[in-house]
This record gives sequence, structure tokens and C-alpha cells, in this order.
Amino acid sequence: MNFTPKDRYDMADLLEIMKVLRAPDGCPWDRVQTHESIRRNMIEEAYEAVDALDRAHTEDLKEELGDVLMQVVFHARIEEEQGSFDFGDVVDGTCKKLVFRHPFVFSNAVKEDADRAVADWEAQKKVEKAQKSQTDSMRSVPSSFPALIRGSKLQEKAARSGVDWPDAAHALRDVQALTAQLQRADLTAEEQHRLYGRLLFAAAGAARLSGTEPEAALSHASDDFLNCFAVCEASGNLTCGTPMDVLQTKG
Repeated sequence: MNFTPKDRYDMADLLEIMKVLRAPDGCPWDRVQTHESIRRNMIEEAYEAVDALDRAHTEDLKEELGDVLMQVVFHARIEEEQGSFDFGDVVDGTCKKLVFRHPFVFSNAVKEDADRAVADWEAQKKVEKAQKSQTDSMRSVPSSFPALIRGSKLQEKAARSGVDWPDAAHALRDVQALTAQLQRADLTAEEQHRLYGRLLFAAAGAARLSGTEPEAALSHASDDFLNCFAVCEASGNLTCGTPMDVLQTKG
């Protein structure tokens, strides 16, 4: 193998390294991977990058962004071997998308504020994706998204058509009403399933309308619960009560 290590590599080097790894005499593991076999890696690396963002850890973020980029290069290389597209096509498509969706930046269109820019981005996206209705736009939200993120995204898109709670207080009233319904003793398992789903959906709406990202809020609550549980365990007191009681424990 003709490969010379460098003090500093660039994008061309990364593409070449991936090509070498996938070659017949490359890495036995890398060369047998498929889109399906490394699908989970893309999800995990993206979450690890977000975790580094949340922790504001610059060095970890640099590493995790590299891992995400490596996944992009990996998938693009698989397609290049199949003659479909290559990494250059991925970059070209992304650049064209950014230019098309920002006419107020890359043309002589009137400059806009942030809110108008978002609205125009969505309008341009509909044209680009040949979406003829808001339902088409909503169906484009991946079902593989974490449920709270997907629910919030669908709500945001529906709101552009005027379908939304007036404010967080109205969403909380639905939370209360659904909570009351769940107190009934005659509910079937299917009815409970549906009501709990709607309760979480309404709670996500209340958080969103309050300016809180529901996925982040639940993640932080989980972190708080873990930390408070650790305090209970360390003190030899695992009779702290309910999970909400645990969350009141001061570390």
C-alpha cells in the first residue's frame, strides 16, 4: 500500500483513506459494511456530537463532528462504488440547496429579517421538493426522529397553516384534560396508549409555546433525576419516594 502519513490532512485525504479502507486489500471490516450495517453509527455519532455541544466541550465537539463527517464519507463511498453518486455530488447538492433556499442572499432579492428568512426557506423547500401542500411538507418529517422532536416539528409546520394552540396555557389545559381522562378505571390498553401519546404531544406543545425545546427539557430532567438518584444512593437512602420526590433531592 502506497500511503504516506502527514502532519495535517485535508478533505481529499479523508476521501482517499476511505477509498483505501474499502479496497479489496483494505480493512476486512470496512470493506464489507453496507448502508444498513452502519446505519446505527450515523445516529450514534450525531447524538454524540450534540452531547459535546450541550457540554460546550470544544475538543470533544471537534472529534465528534469528524466522526459525523466520516459517516457521510463512508455512505458516499458505498454509493460511489455502486455508480450512483460520489461525495462531490453530495457537496454539489448541498451547495445548490443553500443557494436556492437563500435568494435574498445570493440574488438581488430584498434583504429580510430572520423570521421572514425562515418562511422563505420553507417556501423554497416546498418548490424544491415539489411539495404541493402543507401535509406534503409535514410528511417529509422523518418518522425515525425522536418522538418529542418529531411531534414539535409537526406542530411547528401545522402552525404555519394556522393550526396551533393560542398559547402555552391553552396547551396545558389539554394536558390537564387528558390527565383527567387517564384517571378513568375503565380504559382499555389501546385507549390508554392513545391518551398517553396525546398527553405527551400536548405537553410538547406547551413547552414549545413557552420557548422551551421539549426534547432538551426532558433530557435535562433525566440528567437531574440521575444526579439526584446518585445522592440518594450515596446517602444510603433509596426510599426517597417517587421519581418526582427524588428530583427534589438536593445534591
